Amino acid sequence: MAKIVVMDHPLIQHKIGIIRRTETSSKEFREMISEIAMLMSFEATRELPLVDIDIETPIGKTTAKELAGKKMAVVPILRAGLGMVEGMLAMIPAAKVGHIGLYRDPEIASREVYVIDPMLATGGSATAAISMLKEKGAKKIHFMCIIAAPEGVKRMQKEHSDVDIYIGALDEKLNDHGYIVPGLGDAGDRIFGTK
Repeated sequence: MAKIVVMDHPLIQHKIGIIRRTETSSKEFREMISEIAMLMSFEATRELPLVDIDIETPIGKTTAKELAGKKMAVVPILRAGLGMVEGMLAMIPAAKVGHIGLYRDPEIASREVYVIDPMLATGGSATAAISMLKEKGAKKIHFMCIIAAPEGVKRMQKEHSDVDIYIGALDEKLNDHGYIVPGLGDAGDRIFGTK
């Protein structure tokens, strides 16, 4: 069974408090989503393998660490997932960005794939996206969201028990309209200033 990590870092929790507020502007909301994604990627990539390499500093030779050749891909679930891409790339600039339906990469089986979406509500979009990536050969997939409902987490565990889930905040439930409670409203509308 894959792990579920609910972030308890004070900076992440503080920024989630800001994006939950009704009065947060689209500009500030976008900036916070990106910053939260950057902070969460720190934890979500904690177990990436490292190798020793010999390097030369201005003072002399030493052994340093670098990522063990694993190529990474960041796959946002459109459209709200786009808001998290910049933050992820700030931490992992060499990662490729893929989009479901357009992602063609013969090396996908060897990549660490991070599927990102601000919200995990029913789990429908996330499970479908992960299924499509698996069909294309992805083997090591992680899912990262800022706010999750228990219903979405349960569905992810049922349909993709091999996928680690990284969550900024685990909320109470879904309401009758499929919105997360207390949540933050429609992340896509708030990122793009629509509605």
